[in-house]
Amino acid sequence: MADLYYNRVKETFTHLQRIAPFYPDIVITLGTGLSELAEAVNKVQVTPYSEIPHFPISTVETHRGELIFGTLGGKRLVLLRGRFHYYEGYSAKDLSFPLRVLSQFKPKVYLVSNAAGGLNLSFKAGDLMLIKDHINLIPDNPLRGVNHEEWGPRFPDLSKAYDDDLRSLFKEIARAHQEEIKEGVYVAVPGPSLETPAETRFLRMIGADAVGMSTVPEVIVAIHSGIKVLGVSVIANVNDPDNFRPILFEEVVEVAQAAEKRLTNLIKSFLERLEL
Repeated sequence: MADLYYNRVKETFTHLQRIAPFYPDIVITLGTGLSELAEAVNKVQVTPYSEIPHFPISTVETHRGELIFGTLGGKRLVLLRGRFHYYEGYSAKDLSFPLRVLSQFKPKVYLVSNAAGGLNLSFKAGDLMLIKDHINLIPDNPLRGVNHEEWGPRFPDLSKAYDDDLRSLFKEIARAHQEEIKEGVYVAVPGPSLETPAETRFLRMIGADAVGMSTVPEVIVAIHSGIKVLGVSVIANVNDPDNFRPILFEEVVEVAQAAEKRLTNLIKSFLERLEL
């Protein structure tokens, strides 16, 4: 099974090498409701996931499923417009397959965004949270199985999974834009059911500030591959477990979309200032 996975990564990378206009320095994954950044990119090539060998297909309607090579802020990047989730039936290895393939281009930075539920009661809907650490409650790990040393070490260090320098630069950019930025711990859960009040209370107890159903498997692959990571969550809602109200997925998407322009402007300025 591991050899089959390894071969699929190599086959897919060989395909992308043939069609890619350049080797990207930055990989970006867009989360739920966060597609405006793709419109800001100077597109050089757009390829549907369905045309890429072995790529998974997203079953979530808010994830379009396109691989975009282009430039923004003077940087060469590739954008994953649409991601995959454990709750769709994919393993952690499968849902992080696109990033594993793109890591073969040897990019320097992975920028990942998501829409998340707020657990920290000082947060409010529409806040932007820089991820400073994570907790993985998805019962799978993309590194499970045979390790290929050419990809990374057997036991990668995640003590600083989210790069301090990248976070400092992003906070500096936010101040210049007069945009308040939160920082916190992101917890990844399997989904797709949303949290009960008791589960929300538990997640707060273990130190999480925001909860979502993605991001962590990809971040693990990025760190394993030696890529620096910057993670940003759009806080779509905040639920107090003692005053709980139903969470509607439509509202999550709506809040994420409302925050799009702010996040897009910050990322554009961040890329302009980023030194590679």
